[in-house]
Amino acid sequence: MLQARRAALIDADAIARASTAAEGAAIPAISRRFGAEFLTPAGALDRDKMRALAFSDASAKHALEAIVHPLVAKEIESQFQAAQAAGMACVVFDIPLLTESGHWRGKLDRILVIDCLVSTQITRTVTRSQLSEITVRQIIQAQASREQRLALADTVIYNEGLSLAQLRQQVEQIAPYFGL
Repeated sequence: MLQARRAALIDADAIARASTAAEGAAIPAISRRFGAEFLTPAGALDRDKMRALAFSDASAKHALEAIVHPLVAKEIESQFQAAQAAGMACVVFDIPLLTESGHWRGKLDRILVIDCLVSTQITRTVTRSQLSEITVRQIIQAQASREQRLALADTVIYNEGLSLAQLRQQVEQIAPYFGL
């Protein structure tokens, strides 16, 4: 919705997924560090297998992050420079682990959090990602809490029970705050 108002979108999760897709930039290092058994037959990261390892072994999680995060940061910077060169009115950084990383607050002008109840978050994630509810709960438990995300926010849209039209109206109301 912000893109429709001339905002550029930089999606950190999409960048991370691209880096771990078949022939992605992270694949050679992942294969060297974890072995070919952590790749799918197509050559992408086996996300289910890696998720299970990361939840059981913190050092494996850190090793994966040490491979993927620098690649994501480099691509974020590249996309940001391109957006600036194109004269975009606003650059939206969609960063799932913004709170956990700790370094983003000082790099961003404003932080918008789209909030909902944890139960809604679980339902939406199960539906979207086809993960089990138990897995989704584990992922949420490993992330910053809802309260921590809200504490970091400059603006919050509470997306609980809103229709798409109502959500669009909320975005229209806050867009000027972001220069759009």
